[in-house]
Amino acid sequence: MTSQTDRPVPPAAPTPPLPTPASPDPRRWWALGALITAMLVLGFDTTILNVALPTMAAQLAADTGLQQWIADAYTVVFAALMLPAGLLGDRFGRRRMLIAGLGIFLAGSLFGTLAAGPELVIAARAVMGTGAALIMPLAISVLPSLFPPAERSAAVGAISAASALGMPLGPLVGGWLLDHFWWGAVFFVNVPLVLIGVAACLFLLPETSDPTSPKVDALSAVLTATGLGTLVFGIIEAPGRGWGAPLVVTALAASAALLTGLVLRGRVLDRPMLDLRLLRGRSFLWNTVAASLGTLVLSGLMFLLPPYLQAVRGYDAFGTGLRMLPMMAGLLIAAKGSGALTGRIGPRPVITGGLVTLAGAAFLGATTQVHDGYSHTALWLSLAGVGFGFTMVPAMDAALGALPPERAGSGSGLLMTVRQFGGALGVALLGSVLAGAYGTRLDTAGLPAWAADAAGNSVVAAHLVAGRIGAPHVAASANGAFVHGMSLALVMCGVAALIAALLTAAFLPNPCTERGAHTGTAVVSGTPDA
Repeated sequence: MTSQTDRPVPPAAPTPPLPTPASPDPRRWWALGALITAMLVLGFDTTILNVALPTMAAQLAADTGLQQWIADAYTVVFAALMLPAGLLGDRFGRRRMLIAGLGIFLAGSLFGTLAAGPELVIAARAVMGTGAALIMPLAISVLPSLFPPAERSAAVGAISAASALGMPLGPLVGGWLLDHFWWGAVFFVNVPLVLIGVAACLFLLPETSDPTSPKVDALSAVLTATGLGTLVFGIIEAPGRGWGAPLVVTALAASAALLTGLVLRGRVLDRPMLDLRLLRGRSFLWNTVAASLGTLVLSGLMFLLPPYLQAVRGYDAFGTGLRMLPMMAGLLIAAKGSGALTGRIGPRPVITGGLVTLAGAAFLGATTQVHDGYSHTALWLSLAGVGFGFTMVPAMDAALGALPPERAGSGSGLLMTVRQFGGALGVALLGSVLAGAYGTRLDTAGLPAWAADAAGNSVVAAHLVAGRIGAPHVAASANGAFVHGMSLALVMCGVAALIAALLTAAFLPNPCTERGAHTGTAVVSGTPDA
């Protein structure tokens, strides 16, 4: 300052102002539009495949285990690669890596349209998960650098709404495609959305990076992918092989060893890829827990609903999409209203209330009987959407607000890794509960061996067998067995949501009483909250 006073800067060469939080990027709202387009792709793809699973089970002879892998191949790869993806964006440019992710997602979608068997569909889903791993954390991580705290809640709400908007559109469009074209059309429909997302990112999204971020650690990436993959494999295979089967025990033990190695690896590195020190902040930790357990419950619901509505209730694919709208409507309403409510009373009561509502919806759904009308289903679906909306938006907003700006990529990668792994675990656990209960309740007495084996694969297969051999009692037994398994899985959902609510109420900081609480976000760094 003294030198500038002695030798003033000539007017012809003024010093350019540095960007500050008081002068945010003027392109930020246009950039948000690009991010919304990218997130719309992911939300669209999530539910469009769930509606297609019963059709694929019939046309590709995919049993419940293969259906779980079709759903989980995407989420496991998604979760395993988000940490290195966040770091790649930090180091080499978030826009560049986001566009790369959209390109990979496009390639996986095109591969899926050509797949001729369940194994190839699983491979296509894994490629799409690789692209999604780049899209999700980078779309989230640029928000703190684009928006000041007062606007960040609105931006997070818009991102969440975009993902949510894709969810009701997916079943509707997917159902129409399945009623008029082959099942591969549910992959091909991603193509125009991805191309729009690439164009929007190219022209609207500014480049941001952090060249000082830690390098991608190949060993940590391998430990993450193999550790999560073997855990999900063990859970999915357990119902058919038995929890004490050598393969299942080996997979679960290997998973524990690999994930322990990942944690130990992070402790010996100065700047680890999996930086568990971020979890020392109570706000980041407990908001991450709430978001992850909420995602576990919703992912399980989305896996259970389509076969119930299509096989048990007898709706076609498009009708199934229509009847899933109450959940999406509740989610959208809650996502829109959660920001203002959080600003008034703080995130803790909002998130806790959302989780309690989600638990109540699951317990109400667990009372479903085979011959119940759709109104009962619509009621608990609406409540589930409201509960998830009031949980997810404030939890994500507060977790992002707890991250230092320079750790946005790696921190959001950690957040989304845990959240997506919660989704994969929900499909694996609840699908396994469903498969085990279905297999024990299904009555196949008097059926030929081939028919009994086929009917035991899934409720969709049981209906096909019943129609082929003229045995309506098999379809009735399959419906009862499926609803019983779904009820058990929904009870597990309710218990998980209640546990998350209790943890949130007990440990989550509520910054409503702190300075800046009107933003609805916690202001902490990587240190423990007071």
